[in-house]
Amino acid sequence: MRSEARLLLVDKHAVDQVLVQDAVVRAVREAFELHSRREGRVFPVIREQLSTGGIFGVKAGDVQSQKLLGFKAAGFWPNNRRAGGEPHQATIVLFDPETGRPRCVIDGNTITTVRTGAAGALGISALARAESETVTVFGTGVQAASQLNFALRTLPRLKRVRYVAIDRKPDQAFASKFADRCQIESAANADEAVAESDIVITATPGGGPLFDAAAVRPGTHLNCVGADTRGKRELPPGVLERARVVVDDKEQALRLGELQWAPETPCVELGDVLTGTASFDRAAADITVFDMTGLALQDLTVARLVFERASETGSGTSVSWPW
Repeated sequence: MRSEARLLLVDKHAVDQVLVQDAVVRAVREAFELHSRREGRVFPVIREQLSTGGIFGVKAGDVQSQKLLGFKAAGFWPNNRRAGGEPHQATIVLFDPETGRPRCVIDGNTITTVRTGAAGALGISALARAESETVTVFGTGVQAASQLNFALRTLPRLKRVRYVAIDRKPDQAFASKFADRCQIESAANADEAVAESDIVITATPGGGPLFDAAAVRPGTHLNCVGADTRGKRELPPGVLERARVVVDDKEQALRLGELQWAPETPCVELGDVLTGTASFDRAAADITVFDMTGLALQDLTVARLVFERASETGSGTSVSWPW
């Protein structure tokens, strides 16, 4: 009955309780495969600068065969740091596609963090050399930590980590999160760290090139996270031209990702690599780049996972929502 309809509210604490990393990786892989088979739609992304200094965006999509419909409203508000808050903010809403009625509202911060980390893990698994042992991470924020966490889970042979903070200073809080899993140290010289790494992860606000192109040696794999808006970049000119480039979505990468700076660069989508639609045989000397702009389908498949588990366990808050 319409008068008895309910809406589930799932806050950050409830999301943290029900999310399991292995399940998130499976859900994100499903999103890539749905995208590859064109069984899931990704609607045009809204991504705009605000007069407040923030960036506001909306990513939406659906999977008609699964009756999955929704959007994530999210962005980046750097001034939140002054108040001790997280600059990344996200909220996800899932709808009943037959009626348009909202089914749940979910705090999207953790979902965004872990689904992006899981996407990075899939990129590393598919594109990096299996024998990789060293990684350099640019950034020490929430997403840098997520990317490194998933990378260490994906390639057990990774044993040496260098991190490059924005201010180039040691960040003990960041390092302590991984001290029992690897040898981790701050790198003051970005070019030297890149030159000695098998894998490079860039997870910064995307304010400009982070290292010299010449530092990237043959065989390196790069996961690039920070370029998600027009005008943002982390890679220097010359890297994409030398690399085999994989993206999550070609249109988004050309508009928002690293590919906006070298739009003629050939690329394939990761979903096509995962489904076998596109063959990708890596030579040992290949430089590979995974340009990550984030798919709405990732948010939806992980949000569905949260919704189902929260409903099963009684997590979240159910409120009356008559229509």
